[in-house]
Amino acid sequence: MPLTHMADMLNHAYRHGYAVGAFNVSNFDFLEGVLAAAETCRAPVILNIPESHLKHDNFEMLMAAIVTGARRATVPVAISLDHGTNMETAVRGIKAGCNAVMIDASALPLDENLRCTKTVVEMAHACGAAVEGELGYVPWVASDGGEKPAEEIAYTLPAEAKAFVERTGVDCLAVSIGTIHGLLHGTPKLDITRLNKINEAVGIPLVIHGGTGLTDDQFRKLVAHGVAKINYYTALTDVAGTSIRTQLQNHPNGSYPQLTSGVRDAISNQIERMMRLWGSGGRAAEVLQRCRVWQEVEQIAFYEVPENMDEAQVVAIMHRGQAALSATPGIRKVRTGKSQQPDGHYRYYWIIRFASQEAADRYRAQPSHLQFADKTLRPISTELHTIDYIAI
Repeated sequence: MPLTHMADMLNHAYRHGYAVGAFNVSNFDFLEGVLAAAETCRAPVILNIPESHLKHDNFEMLMAAIVTGARRATVPVAISLDHGTNMETAVRGIKAGCNAVMIDASALPLDENLRCTKTVVEMAHACGAAVEGELGYVPWVASDGGEKPAEEIAYTLPAEAKAFVERTGVDCLAVSIGTIHGLLHGTPKLDITRLNKINEAVGIPLVIHGGTGLTDDQFRKLVAHGVAKINYYTALTDVAGTSIRTQLQNHPNGSYPQLTSGVRDAISNQIERMMRLWGSGGRAAEVLQRCRVWQEVEQIAFYEVPENMDEAQVVAIMHRGQAALSATPGIRKVRTGKSQQPDGHYRYYWIIRFASQEAADRYRAQPSHLQFADKTLRPISTELHTIDYIAI
């Protein structure tokens, strides 16, 4: 099943009073555990990729697996870059396969947060991707796992939230009402009154980060007051760790496959409970029927050059164009090549894969594209034909 637009997914949840789970995917056990839970519950789901993963050498490999898993699923799936801090990582996330990005500039002064978030929104929306902003600050638990967070909570102000949403155009807003990233000893105290005022002020799906450690009753109150996306990860790492420790006790000399054999099911069972609690279970069919499918577009260009033109010159031009166009937001991949039939027509080609139809439309007006096409490619092309395709 194709990917689903995250904005549509969250708007459906917001209108119908449930929340979609967003779960970090750090390896194949987490990917398979999340998708298995979503399939069992028939629930829409969001696969989160934290910005910190971009620093790993295996990021592109992991993203390829995530996109493949999402497209094989029979339930609606969105892929979101989580806690992105700048334009560069937002562009890279979309290029790798994310159809949503979070821009977390919450640690900056309000005016800088506004400016940074608005800039990312303009880029991402031009690529068809949804954007999550954050206002207020959700701190991280202290490294010693104590009873207090490492930093002070900065609560979201309803009036600022209203202005922030209006000026940036974000599709959903992460708010700070008392949750903490990580797991504290004890239950966080949530300001539900503040959440209700924020919900009334902004009227868009709200997001909670730091879902681990909350009670079932707290989750129900969050959903009842506008929360349509809940980020949930620390509890999954805990059940995964518990599974490995249990296997180690039972099999002290166990191999890696033996020690990790229960991780996927432990993650899946924990997520299933959350999905049912948050009300997303059984919603897959509605979301698939009422929300847009995320579709990539591929443009194929066939062209010919003069017979007397040196092939090394053609190859150099193709390499320059490939480098220039690959940097364009919304372009996932650029390939160039030469026909295997020496005497055939249209000896050269380009294949450009766009993240979405919006990205393809934006590309046609991009200065980098126009400059390359008008000043470099068209002058050497005796014939040039382009066709856009959407995968069936």
